[in-house]
Amino acid sequence: AAGTRRSVLLVGPDGRRTSLHDPRDTPGERLPRELYAGVRARHAHVSITGYCRDVYDDLDGMPVSTDLHDWDGVNDHHRAFAYRSDLVFMSAAALESPERVMRDILRRGRAELVVCTRGAEGCLVLPRGGALRAFPATPLPGPVVDSNGAGDAFVSGFLYGRLRGTALEECVRLGSLAGAHACTVPGTHEAPITEAALLRAASAA
Repeated sequence: AAGTRRSVLLVGPDGRRTSLHDPRDTPGERLPRELYAGVRARHAHVSITGYCRDVYDDLDGMPVSTDLHDWDGVNDHHRAFAYRSDLVFMSAAALESPERVMRDILRRGRAELVVCTRGAEGCLVLPRGGALRAFPATPLPGPVVDSNGAGDAFVSGFLYGRLRGTALEECVRLGSLAGAHACTVPGTHEAPITEAALLRAASAA
């Protein structure tokens, strides 16, 4: 009702981005149930857009993940997604204490695993009942061109490994390889990593 959401992403010579987002939210808007209710899938990844907030009620025990992006750990909008997902991804970009926020998600929600990406510093992984682990970043396969989509690529690679039943370390490696690739190509849709290229990179690493 409020119009199409729009984003403009400005990319500097060093590949870093500035994102300008016009959400055009309509209060109370929700995704029509007939688009997703009753769909059977091995896994659902829920966007943190406001109109997806209510889909959890209709996913009937299906494993769910979400990406909180650069949540500051305070904004209430993200909490419904953080506390109702089984696997939570987030970025450390706006966090003063990533570990504290990760532990809070596990304490308040149902997540079994929280993953916090840190760009060139790799990522942090905290399983329920386990210790915090730090993983290094994967070396880039080329010069940085555009960091747009690196987080989404990481999530995709990680979930690809998880749905294949691979160990946590391999999931992190697949996510890191996909994220590293995304940093070396312009835009987000022009040259995404393919399954074959991801597996070749994993085999060579």
